[in-house]
Amino acid sequence: MEEIETVGLGIHWEDLPVGRKFRTVGRTVTEADVVNFVSVTGMLEVLFTNTEFLKKTSAIKGRVAPGALVFTFIEGLLTQATMQGVGFAFLNMELDIKGPTFVGDTIHAECEVIECRASNGRPGLGLVRTRNRVFKQDGSEVMVYTPLRLVKGRDYKA
Repeated sequence: MEEIETVGLGIHWEDLPVGRKFRTVGRTVTEADVVNFVSVTGMLEVLFTNTEFLKKTSAIKGRVAPGALVFTFIEGLLTQATMQGVGFAFLNMELDIKGPTFVGDTIHAECEVIECRASNGRPGLGLVRTRNRVFKQDGSEVMVYTPLRLVKGRDYKA
């Protein structure tokens, strides 16, 4: 049987030099996304479940999405584009929320590799840290986070 290349696989750590930049595709946050996310996670606070509360007593005007949902959506976009088959472990991160994301907003991330090196104790694996800046369709920045991941190299053996 002829071997055929599989497309859609992730990027090995050796191909992620410091300074490399890339952008994800966009994803629009919907009402169904917010309802499903807060229901499945148990984040049933009035900020996400009571539009009358928002209208009358909140400084936030509009149907706001949880920051955890925004983070999760961006991680999904990044996983689909860069981590398929090569992601080994998500080790840690720092995360800052810069502004609200609302139902109807379209978000994307702009990523820059800020650290990349071979793992000292794990042959065939590398440590990669990126700065992921999340933007809405109007160009406003809503989140910045810097995950450190353990990523497979081209010579990784299980």
